[in-house]
Amino acid sequence: MIKKIVSSNPLIMLIFSVVVLSAPIWLAPMGANYPDLLQKFAIFGIFAVGYNILFGLTGYLSFGHATFLGIGSYTAVWSFKLLTMNIVPAIILAMIVSGVFALVIGYLSLRRSGIYFSILTLAFAQMAYSLAYSVLTPITNGETGLQLSQQDPRVLDAMAGIVVTDGIPSTNLFGTLIKSMDGYFGFYVAAVLLIIAFYISLKIFRSPFGMKLRAIKSNQTRMKYTGFNTRPYLLTAFVISGMYAGLAGGLLASIDPLAGAERMQWTASGEVVLMTILGGAGTLVGPMLGATIIKYFENIFSALNNSELAKIFDFLPTGMQEFMVTVVSPFVGEGWHLTLGAVFMIVVIFLPGGIMQGLNNLYGFIKRMLGMGGTNAPVADTVSKGDAK
Repeated sequence: MIKKIVSSNPLIMLIFSVVVLSAPIWLAPMGANYPDLLQKFAIFGIFAVGYNILFGLTGYLSFGHATFLGIGSYTAVWSFKLLTMNIVPAIILAMIVSGVFALVIGYLSLRRSGIYFSILTLAFAQMAYSLAYSVLTPITNGETGLQLSQQDPRVLDAMAGIVVTDGIPSTNLFGTLIKSMDGYFGFYVAAVLLIIAFYISLKIFRSPFGMKLRAIKSNQTRMKYTGFNTRPYLLTAFVISGMYAGLAGGLLASIDPLAGAERMQWTASGEVVLMTILGGAGTLVGPMLGATIIKYFENIFSALNNSELAKIFDFLPTGMQEFMVTVVSPFVGEGWHLTLGAVFMIVVIFLPGGIMQGLNNLYGFIKRMLGMGGTNAPVADTVSKGDAK
């Protein structure tokens, strides 16, 4: 009975919503409660959740998902330039256009599986990056990136009588209702979309469609022998995942109206792979946890210098303080990648199921220490694996 209550969708969504919406409070002690970083947590959480639908459920490893992130950003900026500064049409168009490109790329890439699929997606990603960087400069503005200007037509805004006469306009939500996506408001818009994205992902994981995707991951060959056509299911998962990436790209452009080819580089695709594996592929919460950790390292650890470290260790005697600063300094600042690499190695070697596996192991250890026994799965495992219903 308790297990059913804990694993119920409404309770999971309530807990998840409270945690996400209260992030500015519980992230404050870690120095990560400023709006720009909170926005990245939410946006890249969406990106990772969508990628997990493909990689976590089907086992198909894509090295080119940043393509759809970049396409979503370009589409959103063009929406701001041609139509309106309202973010709603921009986000919708970003998802649709990214979905169309995902349909084409997925249809071609899914003709192969395993490493060949991964190489195909990487090839498409590099082609898209090269096109955006040098070939399609009238559309993408090349290495400079696509930006807004005061002279942009913005047809819908002009029809509504909204005319910008001073400076670059700001993105907004329904015109005069909210005049800026800056600050905490931008985070809460992204947070609400993250909650919606998580709910859709939860429904997919616990649906017959999600069970078929897990069966494909388990033994696709056996399914084919039974006469089951797996390609439509794989293509659907690929398109949904691409639309999630387009949503993340549209949100990036909504908060910072700029689109550049760097968002389509293979390193950006590799980053979402790291997020998913670090948190726990195949779990719902894991990829978001991985995205939060990586973005925290990128923005907090990279900002630490010797003077900041001296403040952190100022409670120690002078000699010990200098020793600790010397030992820790190579792992922060410009060396934050070293710390992230070490964490990733530890997780992959000792926790192949990601950080979520570690949390589940800790939960089981605490139960044994308390003499509770039993085999009921913890909430983290329940959220990660829910049965199809």
